[in-house]
Amino acid sequence: MNQPVVPVGAGDILYSARVMLFIMLLCMGYELSRPVSTISKGLETMPDTIVGSSPLDRNWGGLPPWQKKASEKAIERYTAAQEKKWQRWNEAMFER
Repeated sequence: MNQPVVPVGAGDILYSARVMLFIMLLCMGYELSRPVSTISKGLETMPDTIVGSSPLDRNWGGLPPWQKKASEKAIERYTAAQEKKWQRWNEAMFER
């Protein structure tokens, strides 16, 4: 007389769905955490990361001359500010 409202196999379906979801998330996390080789994708490293590259060697992508000069000036100011910051940090940490 007392019949359950939910079919008997419904608990098994939910358990299976949870297990499948867990496995899918585990696989996705593994795929996202793997390092991607630039050789396998045929990509080159960014030219700006090469030490000693000058601003003239960069590909500016058709920017107007005033924007190129402003960008170069901003880069020079940023690098100078970073050098000062790290110099002060080194003095504070190691040269007491």
